[in-house]
Amino acid sequence: MFSNIGIPGLIIILLLALMVFGPSKLPQIGRAVGTSLREFKDATKGITDEIQADFKEDVQAAKKDSVK
Repeated sequence: MFSNIGIPGLIIILLLALMVFGPSKLPQIGRAVGTSLREFKDATKGITDEIQADFKEDVQAAKKDSVK
């Protein structure tokens, strides 16, 4: 969906955001979005790490069972 925006579309979106929110609020909004994305990325990484650890344990247990 967003792969078709391109540079001109991105510039229009930024200009609209500047007109709607003003120059004083735009840095605050950018920081909030960046912080939210970082927290989301950290949370998904934690979940992914847990799933991979559980999967490794299951694989190791299966290997031990197949050796016996």
